[in-house]
Amino acid sequence: MFERLEEIRKHLTEDVRTALAKDPAAKSALEVALLYPGLHAVWLYRIAHVLWTSDHRLAARALSEVARLLTGVEIHPAATVGRRLFIDHGQGVVVGETAEIGDDVLMYHGVTLGGNSMRRAKRHPTIEDCATIGAKATLLGPITVGEGATVGAGTVVAESVPADATAKGVPAEITERVDADGDTGNTVKRTSDTDSEPHWLADC
Repeated sequence: MFERLEEIRKHLTEDVRTALAKDPAAKSALEVALLYPGLHAVWLYRIAHVLWTSDHRLAARALSEVARLLTGVEIHPAATVGRRLFIDHGQGVVVGETAEIGDDVLMYHGVTLGGNSMRRAKRHPTIEDCATIGAKATLLGPITVGEGATVGAGTVVAESVPADATAKGVPAEITERVDADGDTGNTVKRTSDTDSEPHWLADC
């Protein structure tokens, strides 16, 4: 347990640098470390996750509730979260118990990674590396948002989004990224390219 806490400590600097890189409004590392609730929520989650996986589950849930009260972000301690997650603004984010989030994910306020089943099984979304989830987007069920994909603000997603694609609307419509040779792979392109939103993590 203490080794894992030391690993969390080493990641603090990495998280601060990520926030500085992804938020143009950030002015200094000190400002980010002290005043960014999305960052605080991730840090508290990591401690709660250590408690959860060490079979201190009541303490883990208690800490996650404290984090929710302090930051407005609710991340279940059983969820799996990769490195360098940045939650911009933070307020209103909910991440369910079986959710999985990869590395270098950018998430905005009001996002819900929710379940659509009462079964004790995988029932929350998987977000792969370098994906971006826009403000107030709602993702439901054991779907996958592929690597580098973008989910637009306010979108409701109940089916998987391919890698590098953009999902937007209610319900979500998916636009695939077209390669230089015009190939979009095997998935059918469902909306016009001209309506696609910019990818907020172009340098990921």
